[in-house]
Parts: sequence; C-alpha cells; structure tokens
Amino acid sequence: MNIKSTHKVGLPPGTLVHVGKKKIEQIKFELIEYNQENYKFSEFTSADDCLQNLTLKDVTWLNINGLHDTKAIAAIGEKFKLHPLLLEDVLDTHQRPKFEDFENYLFVSLKLLRLKENGKSFVSEQISLVLGVNWLISFQEERADLFDDIQLRLKESKGNIRLKSSDYLLYRLIDTVVDNYFFVTDYMSDTISAIEEQVIKNPEESVMIEIQALKKQLIKFRKVVVPLRDVLSSIQKDETKIVDNFTLNYFRDVHDHIIQVIETIELQKESLSSLTDLYLSGISNKMNKIMQMLTIIATIFIPLTFIVGVYGMNFDNLPELHFKYGYFYIWGLMIGIILMMIRYFKRKKWL
Repeated sequence: MNIKSTHKVGLPPGTLVHVGKKKIEQIKFELIEYNQENYKFSEFTSADDCLQNLTLKDVTWLNINGLHDTKAIAAIGEKFKLHPLLLEDVLDTHQRPKFEDFENYLFVSLKLLRLKENGKSFVSEQISLVLGVNWLISFQEERADLFDDIQLRLKESKGNIRLKSSDYLLYRLIDTVVDNYFFVTDYMSDTISAIEEQVIKNPEESVMIEIQALKKQLIKFRKVVVPLRDVLSSIQKDETKIVDNFTLNYFRDVHDHIIQVIETIELQKESLSSLTDLYLSGISNKMNKIMQMLTIIATIFIPLTFIVGVYGMNFDNLPELHFKYGYFYIWGLMIGIILMMIRYFKRKKWL
C-alpha cells in the first residue's frame, strides 16, 4: 500500500503520516545494550514491551524495522523526547538525506542502496538515525542484513566498537551504508563496459534503450549521494558534544569516501554521454555502409540497364536481334561488365 505525500496536504506540521510503501507486515524492535564486558540482544514486536525492557544503563542501540505503525513510532518518540518534526521526517521515506542538531540529540537520514536479485538495477531504502548521549535509534523501512556484521562484531566484541560510545556506532552505520555505494558504482561500471562492447560491435536500438535506463539510474544514484556529502560536512562542523573529536576523524574518512563515489558518478556520467555519441556515430557509419552498398549495386546496374534498354527498343532494323548467339553474347557481356566493376571497386577498397 502506497501513501502519497499529497495526503499530508493541509495537516499541521508534525502530524505523523507514513509516506511510502509498506514493506513488511510486522514492525520489529531490536534492542542491543552493550559495554566493554557485557552484550545483550532482545527482539520485540511491541513498542510497549520494548520500552519496558529499556534501561539506558549501557550503550543502547534500538533498531526499528518497519515504519508503517505510526503509533509505535510516536511511542518511541515520546520515550526519547524526540521532536514531532523529526518523527515526521522519519516517516517520510521520500525525504532527501539531511542532518539536524536538536541540541540533546542529532538526526541523520540517508539512503541505503541495494542491488535487485536480477543484478540489473538497484532499489533505495531510507534509514533514519537519531544519536543521543550513549544511545542510538535506527529506523528502517525493512530489515537490512547490511548491519548484521556490525551486530556480530558487537556480540563477539571485535575491534573497538564495544570500547566506544554511541557516536562511534553512528559512524559505523553510516560507513557501512557508504561502503555499499561502492558496490553500486562497480555495478554501474560493469554495465557501462558491457554496453560499450555492444555499441562497438552492433549498435542496435535496444542498446540505446539500455543507455537511457542507465542514465536514469545514475541520476537517482547521484540524488542519493550528493546530499550525503553535505550531511557529513555538517556533522564535522557541528559543535555538539555528542560526537567527540576522536570520532570526528572517522567521519572525515567517510566524507572522503563520499567524494570518491561522487567523482566516480561524474566519470560514469561522462562515459554515458560518450556512449550516446558513439552509438549515434555507429548508427551513422552503419547507414553509410548501407548507402555505399546500395550505390555500388545501382552503379553496377547502370550499364546493364543501358544494354537491356538498347535491345529492348521496338525498332525493326536491329541487326543483332537476328544473330543466332546474340542472346548468349549479351549475357556474357553483362557478366563481364559486372566482374570488371566489382574488381575495380575492390581495388579502390569500396568493397
């Protein structure tokens, strides 16, 4: 079921309306609490059950899968004292990536891109992250296995993640999403290379359709990535105490990765433009070859048409008409002319 953004027209600001597609039937709450020594994972299908088990004594990560239950989202917002406008942005899955500082917590929204099973296109999913002191809430349209590795590292206490606070967890989540963008750029590059081979070998109309479809995907990809560059810049410039200076160094690294992705997108955009020109050039060359062949055929038939025209006249006094082997001589003459012209064309490299 799709709820269009036009349904929000006329409603007061902060009214909670889910804008987007309902991707899962049952909303789920994954509660992860950890410190250097302990790790606890709990899963709930009710917001009330989840909030009753919430202690906030250790670093807390609340991962919410599903956004269509506005009452559950409102209950979470009330517990953490989240601004209604923030919750409105969470429920609007058409929201562009953005960053906002609400003094006691930070809000980050971004897009997760996943390749479809056919491997020929990708889909986007909105992820909203709210960072507080020692806690983090992630809102997803549906459960993404992309974060399974982070949960496993938390469980097995690998790396520094259990030694750091929630701001480091925010970095890891954003970094994971950004790293996944490189898989999309690789998919784009492989597709462009395959199309380039088709354009060179056989520039058919279907190839141009693929180029146009890839251009649309690239535009969609760029709309997802470019705003995230501004989000990461804002996080680095923000003077909040929620993100410490140590973690800011990691955000700078993610910012560099975003720049790399954007540069790759721009190069791919230029490649697609070059492919379009190459396709049009290939079609033009193909048409020129066809016209050249038709011209050669027409040229060959000009002397043959002349001979046939001469002996097709209705004059009574045509001496060759009464020659016993005239028919065969005429055929021999025409075949000889054809062979000589073909040889001449090959010598000139027109064939």
